[in-house]
Amino acid sequence: MNTKPILHRDDPDAEPLVGNIKVTRDDWLNVAMDVLISDGVEQVKVMNLAERMAVSRSSFYWYFKSRQELLDALLAKWQATNTAALIAQSELPAATITAAVCNVQRCVVNSELFDTALDFAMRDWARRSGKVRRMLDQSDARRLAALRAMFIRYDYDETEAETRARVLYYMQIGYDLAQLNEPMSLRLSLVSHYLFVFTGVEPLDEEIEEFSAYSRFYWEKNTS
Repeated sequence: MNTKPILHRDDPDAEPLVGNIKVTRDDWLNVAMDVLISDGVEQVKVMNLAERMAVSRSSFYWYFKSRQELLDALLAKWQATNTAALIAQSELPAATITAAVCNVQRCVVNSELFDTALDFAMRDWARRSGKVRRMLDQSDARRLAALRAMFIRYDYDETEAETRARVLYYMQIGYDLAQLNEPMSLRLSLVSHYLFVFTGVEPLDEEIEEFSAYSRFYWEKNTS
């Protein structure tokens, strides 16, 4: 779940700003990311961001040479968070393939790990930009390759690993796009069945219990 960023100056835990500085480079990036998610890339404009932070737009140029440099920074941040997180989760050690898939599925329930709204914003942006479309295609390919490698580590042959990786990845994209307003209890009741469909293996009870506890924690955190 996306939440509006807290500016450095409003964060009681942040070091105080000095001199005439009112916002940091990260503030510009975080607010730009929030606007990208909520309003689309067309609204990621220097004046819009400056108004949101109640600062002069001239301070933007302390950190960025142009709006394009800001947009490039947003793309780099997305790659360094969402794509990197999914790949890292797929590479975590796990005793079974079902436990490995549970590790990947943590991206679905933990928005601090993987921001689904940001991924949607990037897919929308890609419809308007050939450059972003190419980056999105490359990201999808890297994610699929990581999932395929995960299945291969558990002795699936290459064709089956490729197929199961695609089912796992594209099913989740479609599931998120559907924006189903279903209770957490229903989603968790289906976890064991989903895992069997994804892997062809019956999950262990302790794997379901661990993933369910993890999911409830972040569900309650995001809805509180």
